[in-house]
Amino acid sequence: MLRKLSFGALVGLLLTVALTAVHYLVSQLVGTAFLPFDFFNWMTRVLPGDLITFGIDMMIDTMLALGLSVVDLAKTAERASAVLQFVGMTLVLGAIIFGIWHLLKLRRSRLAGLIVGAIVGLPLLTISQSVAQLDVPPLVNGLWLFGSFLLWGWLLGVAYGRLFPTATSDPESAPSAAPANDVQALDRRRFLIQLGASTAVLTVAGTGIGATLARAERARISAGGASIGSGDIIFPNANDPIIPAPGTRLEYTPVSEHYQVFLQTEPTIIEEDDWDLPITGLVDNPRIFTLQQFRDEFESFDQFVTLTCISGRVGTGLISTTKWTGVSAQDVLEAVGVQPEAKYLYITSGDGFYETVDLELIRNDRRIMFCYAWDDKLLPKDHGFPLRIWIPDRYGMKQPKWIVGVEVTDEYQPGYWVERNWSKEAIVRTTSVIDTVAVDSVGAVDGQQVIPIGGIAYSGARGIGGVEVRVDGGDWQPAQLRTPLSETTWVIWRYDWAFTEGDHLFEVRCTEADGTSQIEESNPNRPDGSTGIHSFEQTV
Repeated sequence: MLRKLSFGALVGLLLTVALTAVHYLVSQLVGTAFLPFDFFNWMTRVLPGDLITFGIDMMIDTMLALGLSVVDLAKTAERASAVLQFVGMTLVLGAIIFGIWHLLKLRRSRLAGLIVGAIVGLPLLTISQSVAQLDVPPLVNGLWLFGSFLLWGWLLGVAYGRLFPTATSDPESAPSAAPANDVQALDRRRFLIQLGASTAVLTVAGTGIGATLARAERARISAGGASIGSGDIIFPNANDPIIPAPGTRLEYTPVSEHYQVFLQTEPTIIEEDDWDLPITGLVDNPRIFTLQQFRDEFESFDQFVTLTCISGRVGTGLISTTKWTGVSAQDVLEAVGVQPEAKYLYITSGDGFYETVDLELIRNDRRIMFCYAWDDKLLPKDHGFPLRIWIPDRYGMKQPKWIVGVEVTDEYQPGYWVERNWSKEAIVRTTSVIDTVAVDSVGAVDGQQVIPIGGIAYSGARGIGGVEVRVDGGDWQPAQLRTPLSETTWVIWRYDWAFTEGDHLFEVRCTEADGTSQIEESNPNRPDGSTGIHSFEQTV
């Protein structure tokens, strides 16, 4: 029995790895669903929020412990987890199937394999159709997925019959029905070697070609859309005398490097011709807007914005700054005529996300924006095109992208992450970060040799009043602040340290514009955002 379970797990693994590679290739070629991603996306919607958050935290903690970049590799790790989860599930399934067939003393393994393929494929097909982004008709996608799982099951049955020919009376697999030098004469090792070699070829070819196509597609969707301006962004602090310390992150984040966090393993792709936005509910004049109507009917404005993710730890790279362009939510709501009893906007997104925005917040802040452009270009498709919202002083979890519906309502409905026990308000917590101790950039200040130290400080829309640096537990020393791009961006700071050789510990803290100190006590990111002193060790 144990031998059959082991062989079942191995055969299930080999067949599923090859099937996964072929699915991946076909999904990139013609736009069918990729089941590992679809199953993973479905699981994140139906599992308890605490469990999902535990998984996210474990992944991030592991990456940080290994010294890996969360910004650059988090989505890659998530996609790899999705594939490993899918393959692992079918590995276990293969062992169970072989065990059941053994107990049933199966005689017609190929027919049983087809039945298994149907039993496994139908629920996976249903799951996929409910969450997948498709470039082909659902019927075509369904037939392809179902047919491929029938083949997977049939091959599972073929493998069982050839590995255990004495356990079946299937005419095609019984020893008397085949020449001595036919498949029946192959011992199990030779058969498994042949099966492994065949699946390896499919896996390598499918994965390699599919990955090449995927890289090209991601480059296409990451590119900004049509230009809406001159292309020359004028920075209001260009003449500020404070020069960032060498190694400090860029003050203005290139869109291609802007951090990404979204629900699914792949970004949601919406084409402008397929999109409009209904604004319904407690309004006098319900409207359905196109993107061009947003641009034509309302006065646009620009804002330099820093956006950060609530799931980031102290010193996170999940924070970026760019130029946002859009229209005031106040103007849009005035056009539809919000009724007196209305209290909230319930916003839904193309990726299944949803969030509630308090109308009182919008009434009190004209900066709240329905955004359609970054960096003087239409939003990239993987950053929320055609429309996303920006709310000052809030983490990214409160700011839906790929907006497909807005309902004006008098009832509060908790947002996607609020339902999963994250902060209801998600107000940005003040933080300061050391980016660099520039040991290779020794300079002189007032005749003394110094090493520049630099980084950022950020407190949402509340501004930064001061930054202080401490070395080896000594006294806190004031840093210089560069004028920020706007009142809603991070501040670049610099401290020129009269250094001594050795191993040193550097720490940073800041205050908000009104003098409120950042929280120095260490707190986890959940539910309200991380706090604490950021430190940096460096040998000089």
